[in-house]
Amino acid sequence: MCRNIKTLFNFDPPATPDEIHAAALQFVRKLSGFNAPSQTNQRAFERAVSDTARVAQRLLDSLTTTAAARNREEEARKAKALSARRFGPRPARASF
Repeated sequence: MCRNIKTLFNFDPPATPDEIHAAALQFVRKLSGFNAPSQTNQRAFERAVSDTARVAQRLLDSLTTTAAARNREEEARKAKALSARRFGPRPARASF
C-alpha cells in the first residue's frame, strides 16, 4: 500500500493539493488497515486524512534545499526504466 506514496518535495511544478491528499490517504489507509472504512469510522478516517494532508503541506512548505528541482516526467521515465530492469518489460495492452 505505502509503495504508492510518492516523493513530493523539490519538484517543478510543486506538488498539488490532490497529490498531497492522495499521499495522506495512502498513509491513513496503511495505519488504519482500512482501504475503505465502515460508516462508523468514516468521519474519523476522513478527519485523519485531512489532518495528515495539512501537516504534509506544512512540511513541504517548510523544507529547503539547494538542489535543483526535479522534473516529474524525467523521474517517471527513470522509475519506469528501473522497473523494466527489475521485472522485465511490460506486455503490450490490448486495445478494444
